[in-house]
Parts: sequence; structure tokens; C-alpha cells
Amino acid sequence: MEVIYEDNHLLIVNKVPGEIVQGDKTGDRPLVEELKEWLKVKYNKPGNVFCGVVHRLDRPVGGLVIFAKTSKALARLNEMFRNGEVKKTYWAITRNAPPKQEDTLTHYITSVERNNKSYASPIEKKGSQKAILSYRHIASSERYHLLEINLMTGRKHQIRVQLSSIGCPIKGDLKYGDKRSNPDGSISLIAHRIEFIHPVSGKEIDVTAPLPDDNLWKALASGCNE
Repeated sequence: MEVIYEDNHLLIVNKVPGEIVQGDKTGDRPLVEELKEWLKVKYNKPGNVFCGVVHRLDRPVGGLVIFAKTSKALARLNEMFRNGEVKKTYWAITRNAPPKQEDTLTHYITSVERNNKSYASPIEKKGSQKAILSYRHIASSERYHLLEINLMTGRKHQIRVQLSSIGCPIKGDLKYGDKRSNPDGSISLIAHRIEFIHPVSGKEIDVTAPLPDDNLWKALASGCNE
């Protein structure tokens, strides 16, 4: 667990792939509980510590996650996420190049709990939710490609299933069509940057995650045209 930003109301943490943000049926210790313990020790607090989950990342995904230290910040951030006032930029490594240098993708996503998987369709289906993202192809190596993604909606496994639907499964993502898993069980997708107006102070928050300690990530990032 790596805390990237902290003030009286917020924490922004760089999540490691494999960690879960909130408790689930696995029973594994979630990141929110680790943070509560960290806050309790750091500030020598007796009793329970408040730490609110604002949003989540899939277990095999790394990068930035926001937590609220106060109920006021949690309520306001929840509203900001609902209104699309938080800009989240993701980076993904794909084995195939996308069909266009940049594009906006619109699908209708249906999630199936039985196999914990989402399915994307170009047409609306019963129970589906509209999903929109934009991507930009920002770098390539001999075998891999780096895409920058901005989400306009937040659906389950959205980036993974939408990129797979255009023939660009994320490196290591067996669930959505890649050929081989990554050695550590992660997928090559990170929540790279978060930008928003602080819900209490009103100041601009702009935080970028450190890159994974991986030669491929570093090589692709050095060649990107940000």
C-alpha cells in the first residue's frame, strides 16, 4: 500500500494489482481495512476510524484509488462521481494495435454474476447499461502498444471488455481474450491519473500514479507523446 496524497478529508492510494478495495466473498483483507489500521496507528486514534470507499478498481488492476476520511468528503465525492466531475485517465498495454489512432467507443454492457464477466454489444439489450470511453494510442514497442483511456461511464470491467471488443485485449487479461497471463496474475491496466476539484477546499487535485516497476511499462512510457 502506497499513500500518494493525504489531507484532512482525502486519501489517494496507489493500489497494487491483486489487492481488493472492499471486502468480497473471498474473505481477503481489503485495502480499506488496511487504511483504517494505518490511520489508527499514524494518528494514535482510539476506537473505530472512518475511511469511506469512493470508487473501486478490479482486483488485477493497479493504480489510483480515492478514499474519504470524513463523511462530508464521502458524500460530496459520491455526488461528483455520479455527475462525471472526476476525470480518471487509465493506461493499458495491449498486444494488438487498435484499428484507429484514437476513437470513442460506445457499447451496451451486460454483467453476469455467475461467471463475474461483462459482455459488450453494439446494440441495447435487456438489462444492459450504456458504456462510453475514449482512447488514444500513445506508444508502441516491437510487440506491444500503450493506450490512454478516458472513461465517460463507469461500468463493471468496462475498459477490459470494450477494448477486447475491438480486438485489443489487455496484456495478461485471459478473461477478456488475451493469450497468456502475466507472471504475477495482474493485467496491464493502471488508473494512471486522477483530476478533480477538492470537495471541501475547492482546490485543484491532479495526481499521477508511479509506473509499475516493470521494464515494458518504462519502455513504452518513455516513447509516449504526452
